[in-house]
Amino acid sequence: MSEKKKLKINIFGKDYSLLVDNEDVASELAEYVNEMMTDTKNELPEQSNETIAVLAALNIAYDLFFERNKYREFTIQATDKVKKVKLLLSEQGISSNTST
Repeated sequence: MSEKKKLKINIFGKDYSLLVDNEDVASELAEYVNEMMTDTKNELPEQSNETIAVLAALNIAYDLFFERNKYREFTIQATDKVKKVKLLLSEQGISSNTST
């Protein structure tokens, strides 16, 4: 198990200290969250920071769901293509087993 490192990040003008496994990933995530909150505040300047945080969280959740659905669709398409290749191979009399 890797040793956690302490990382100081700033999101929406507030500093946070985190214990992280990967500083690069944690920094990138913090930057993404900060960007989402800043963009949301720029679009809705009259809203409270609490509302901005909730709306940014919803936007991040939307991005996550979108990517998950793309992944599922890709997996389904890839599985279908593999099945078609196996069917074509079996029709040609070629074994689709790749044991060594």
